[in-house]
Amino acid sequence: MSEAFALSSALCFAMSSMLISELNGRVPLMRLARWQITSGLLITAALATVFGGWETLRAWQAWTLAISGTLGIALASTTYFATIYTAGPRLTALLFSLTSPFALLLGYLVLGETVTAIQLAGVALIVVGVVVAIGVRRRRPPTMIPLSDAEPIESIPPDAPPPWLLGISLGVVTALGQATGSLVARPAMASGAEPCAAMAVRSIPAALFFWALLMVPKIRRELTEFRKFDLGIAIAAALCGAALGMSLLMAALSTGNVGIVSTLSSMTPVVVLPLVWARTGQMPRPHAWVGAGLAIAGTALIGMG
Repeated sequence: MSEAFALSSALCFAMSSMLISELNGRVPLMRLARWQITSGLLITAALATVFGGWETLRAWQAWTLAISGTLGIALASTTYFATIYTAGPRLTALLFSLTSPFALLLGYLVLGETVTAIQLAGVALIVVGVVVAIGVRRRRPPTMIPLSDAEPIESIPPDAPPPWLLGISLGVVTALGQATGSLVARPAMASGAEPCAAMAVRSIPAALFFWALLMVPKIRRELTEFRKFDLGIAIAAALCGAALGMSLLMAALSTGNVGIVSTLSSMTPVVVLPLVWARTGQMPRPHAWVGAGLAIAGTALIGMG
């Protein structure tokens, strides 16, 4: 069940990313982050109230999940946006794939979790598949969403110098923050915390952080037009990703290995391929399908292990 939950979370994240792509160039990243985190918090809190999830939380679980949210959402999301700003979207996606090996290593060192040789081979295939699927440079890099309301940002052109070392470092911090956040949440989930309530608690420090960023003048400045339609899309994306996807990820951590769960949930770039094909009518390039095949083979090995 943990593997099924993790794969389902990847599908939810893929659907969320498709909705977010509709906002490209229209909603600044920091505003989108506020909408996403706040909507996810409200949705998961409502679900936890309806299903009695709050009753499953004890004080130590709440504190553990809050720390997990600070590391895995507030810190990792901020460095993720900063990585996009300095290194570009393609390299950011590649660096984000480091979450899986980091999670495996931390799970082994801290929790004593181990994987079989077959499962380890499956993890390796998935990581390679994700890298192959997203690692080939496009001829025309897409325009990036503005980082703040003050200034739009363009993606790095093909003939630009290599990304800054700072961008690469921030990408590594993002992957490590995601892996650490999952690791910290694992004991609370294994002890019976309800996924929606857990995700709501994890979202609280992140929501406070992103709203506090409005005190920064460059981020507070509102130069782009507000549209209710854009807010609706952002809420729908939050329902798929920040609410349902992250709750499924928490459910997977209840019984699953941190490294394997992190690996399977990171298959979003592969899962999104048929969604992009259906949405745009353009079939992804051959290397993307090769990467998808490798990732599927890796998933099969994990199941066999």
